[in-house]
Amino acid sequence: MKDEVTKNGVNPTPMLDQLEDGPWPSFVTGLKRLRDSEGKEYAPIMNDLLGQLNHSYENRKGFWKGGTLSVFGYGGGIIPRFSEVAEQFPASKEFHTLRVMPPAGNHYTTDILRKMCDVWERHGSGLIAFHGQSGDIMFQGCTSDKAQVAFDELNEMGFDLGGAGPALRTAMSCVGHARCEQSCFDGVKAHRGIINRLLDEMHRPAMPYKFKFKFSGCGNDCVNAIHRADFAVIGTWRDDIKINQEKVKEHIAEKGRKYTIDTVVSMCPTRAISLHDDDTMEIDNASCVRCMHCINVMTKALSPGDDRGASVMIGGKRSLKVGDLMGTMIKPFIKLETDEDFEALEDFAEECMEFFADNALEHERIGECIDRIGVPAFLEAMNIEADPNMVNHPRTSSYVRTDDFQEESAKYFERKAAEAGLVVDQ
Repeated sequence: MKDEVTKNGVNPTPMLDQLEDGPWPSFVTGLKRLRDSEGKEYAPIMNDLLGQLNHSYENRKGFWKGGTLSVFGYGGGIIPRFSEVAEQFPASKEFHTLRVMPPAGNHYTTDILRKMCDVWERHGSGLIAFHGQSGDIMFQGCTSDKAQVAFDELNEMGFDLGGAGPALRTAMSCVGHARCEQSCFDGVKAHRGIINRLLDEMHRPAMPYKFKFKFSGCGNDCVNAIHRADFAVIGTWRDDIKINQEKVKEHIAEKGRKYTIDTVVSMCPTRAISLHDDDTMEIDNASCVRCMHCINVMTKALSPGDDRGASVMIGGKRSLKVGDLMGTMIKPFIKLETDEDFEALEDFAEECMEFFADNALEHERIGECIDRIGVPAFLEAMNIEADPNMVNHPRTSSYVRTDDFQEESAKYFERKAAEAGLVVDQ
């Protein structure tokens, strides 16, 4: 059958060709470029890969099956793919993927990137993804006999396999304080510390299902931690937004008063921003939810406060047993400045994973586990005191006792002030 459709040794791809139409770049163009690389060992692999992909489009069915493949000393990190139509497309009968952990914050040198490309040209298909939503560097497409060889060379460069299977998966962190002035904590240090502490959980899959850490330096959440991470650490601050009134006036003079009202004042989700007649700005910080919008628009005029730290949210995920879940606020604010602060975060991360391993059902994420048992049970197990910031939605029932509200709220604010080292006015 293959001989009848092959022309000059190149598999025709009429279905895929249509994906190159239109104004946007297509992955098909990249695959064809690898296929047409003269003298490269991976060219035949990409030719048959394109042929099989077109075959899948025509039949509306995937023709890949899994299996077992690993390298010495590791229980996970490689995604095996074996073709079910290997007789038609023999060059791509095995197309395994190595998931490799990137450096925290995705900091590379050009020399390292060139060496990575050289490794995959020698041992793989030449196809690399920087990075998937999993956070990994995806070295896509190699045969079983090349997996160990390719990993050994990557390992000599200082890289390690990431997660696969029911295990701790590769973590992600934004570039953070290295290049972003909005970052509120050292996300790279937090990322590195937690992964080093829990590395065995990545290499020896033994969890009910996968578990992901993600670290964002501020509320812009550039790594999608709040809805893609089982354990999200997101930078924030707890004092007032800093306002440079002179820069506010310069912004208004340049953009216009109406523009500032339309794009900043009116866009504040809690209506916390006021613009006075003299073109000065006032923010009701008690109402601010740290959404970052005003800071993003007026970067020179507004910036995060000085009392910076992070929030920890647990349970974000895409659809599985339960629909899409955003992370539940578990620690509204923690300081991350000293080594002791980071060690405490690592301890809490390890406790969360132990809770997950002991209590989650098979193929259940921690967010779904908490949804099943309830947040109070999770807080009790983790020895965490309930906090109003954890409320997902206020109660709508009017049958709630409020006669002791003032007394209890006073205790709460006094306790929080003591933790922050503040004095509460009586």
